[in-house]
Amino acid sequence: MAGTISARTATCGVILHPAGHTRSPAMHNAAFQELGIDAAYLAFDVPPSDLAAALAGMRALGIRQLAVSIPHKLAVMALLDEVNETARQIGAVNTITQEGGRLVGTNTDWQGAIAALERQAGADLSGSRAIVLGAGGAARAAVFGLVRQGASVVILNRTASKAADLAAALGAASAGPLTDLAALDYDVLVNTTSVGLREDASPIPESSIREGSIVMDAVYDPAETRLLREAKRRGAQTVAGKWWLVYQAAGQLEAWTQRPAPIHVMARAFDDA
Repeated sequence: MAGTISARTATCGVILHPAGHTRSPAMHNAAFQELGIDAAYLAFDVPPSDLAAALAGMRALGIRQLAVSIPHKLAVMALLDEVNETARQIGAVNTITQEGGRLVGTNTDWQGAIAALERQAGADLSGSRAIVLGAGGAARAAVFGLVRQGASVVILNRTASKAADLAAALGAASAGPLTDLAALDYDVLVNTTSVGLREDASPIPESSIREGSIVMDAVYDPAETRLLREAKRRGAQTVAGKWWLVYQAAGQLEAWTQRPAPIHVMARAFDDA
């Protein structure tokens, strides 16, 4: 927050369920303070049964922007006045901005994934061979962004049929079960599964990690997952899940304020949260 809260202070926030783990308020409030923006960012625990009521509250209270997290990214689309074309193609909304009383949905998750790969690892994605593990909401954003940047994408998932459906929807080159990874060559590997979240586990065997590749994990707790630890040991370059979250949050801030986000301030707040 930029200073004392007053009647002029804009309200922003994130809706998710449960809400205890989110670091979004720390990142956004640090950015508001750095930029001198009179706004406050809160976390709202919204069960799925209360989603429609929460959006009615956003409209009635004049909340300027809401981030949308699990489990609401798909269900929220039917409740908005407008969903931009990018979010429609991805099939998920992670940001709602109130514009003249209308609730407009967009998606910055794909921007976060691509920015993390390009800015933190120097990835040249055009013409690269990329593998995305998983077929959920995060996978949709990653695949969309990688295809958009000119990568040839293979989607691998425990349930191969879900990977195939996603590949068909977003223009990925192919899809298959996770066990196919051992036989594939790749330049970039992105894990979007929850394997490794607050546990010492990896979605793939260490032997399948390619030397010289770039490995990014969407999991951010712990800061260095087992997948990233083993990738370093195998001679791969790694990108922590923190950066995906920081850059997608930066995209949300910039969409509302039209000002460059203070990335390193937000990253430091993420670490301190």
